[in-house]
Amino acid sequence: MPSTTRATVRQYWVAIRAMVVLTVALGVAYPLVITGVGQLAFPAQSNGSKITGDAPGSGNPVVLGSALIGQSFTDGEGKPLTQWFQSRPSAATSDSAPNGYDANASLGSNWGPNNPDLVNAINDRRNIIERTYGVSADQIPVDALTASASGLDPDISIAYARLQIEKVASTRGLSEASVRKLVDRNTHGRDLGYLGQPYVNVVQLNLDLSKMDPDGDN
Repeated sequence: MPSTTRATVRQYWVAIRAMVVLTVALGVAYPLVITGVGQLAFPAQSNGSKITGDAPGSGNPVVLGSALIGQSFTDGEGKPLTQWFQSRPSAATSDSAPNGYDANASLGSNWGPNNPDLVNAINDRRNIIERTYGVSADQIPVDALTASASGLDPDISIAYARLQIEKVASTRGLSEASVRKLVDRNTHGRDLGYLGQPYVNVVQLNLDLSKMDPDGDN
């Protein structure tokens, strides 16, 4: 066998062995190790941060959502259902989720600040909040008017949650004090103590709200 042929065969053999070793190491072993570490150290997060609760009438636990994905608490026309705390607006809409929060359509609107569609959307949201909650425009926080980049953000600011307390309490026949305590219990501080802003997870807040009786006790 000529030396050039032997050299070519050797190069191919080295490449094949390297491909097999790297495939096993990075395509099999590494994913298994990372999956195992995730399941052992962070089982809830690794499985989607699922929120579970009892199915009505059965008492059996079912998955109600995820702490990472928001949900819409509006009627078919997009108007707030005031017995629930409202989420941040979502641009992740589809035919099956016209009010947003479609996990298969995660995206922002990509509208610039001077885009007339964005301006109109913000004005419409502002008008709805003013009428629904009896507040003035300067009392409405920014996150109540603008969608997040993903369109799936389940969190709102403390200011937006507190703005809704009176209406939610009135609709449900609860005391404002009890609903305010519920919001306080669902308030999260900054990540690692300094990253981001304090927030309230609306999905978890509304789940806890559904468990309150008219006396305000969970």
